[in-house]
Amino acid sequence: MTISGPMKLALGLIPATLAVAPPAFAADPILGEWVTGERDAIIKISQCGQTVCGRIHKYLVTPPNGPGQKDINNPDKRLRNRTLLGMAILTGFRPDDDIWRGKVYDPKSGKTYRSEVSLKSANRLKMKGCIAFICQGQDWTRAK
Repeated sequence: MTISGPMKLALGLIPATLAVAPPAFAADPILGEWVTGERDAIIKISQCGQTVCGRIHKYLVTPPNGPGQKDINNPDKRLRNRTLLGMAILTGFRPDDDIWRGKVYDPKSGKTYRSEVSLKSANRLKMKGCIAFICQGQDWTRAK
């Protein structure tokens, strides 16, 4: 079977369209820079492959061991030498209606928790870390 004319043109455009079409969550309002509830850091939430992640972008309070603070509380001894600044603490987030679900790493305790993130308003984010059905959360504000 030979394809010609408008059908050939339409089929030729499909790969180009797919190549530039962003994932559905690319415009998600949770993307951007957020000040943590403790006001000690700014977390930059962005697309990381097929999911959304959040990295420690800037310190607002100098960590105990200075700006080069290492991940000293990590249970994996091999990871204790990595610098916290730039490290992803939110990983694998995917949208689920109005909530994004993934994991949060707490460098202060070295523990990883199931997590939920939701918008309270355009400039307020509710961040929760959960163990089983018990969740604790804090509000983050959009950095200016």
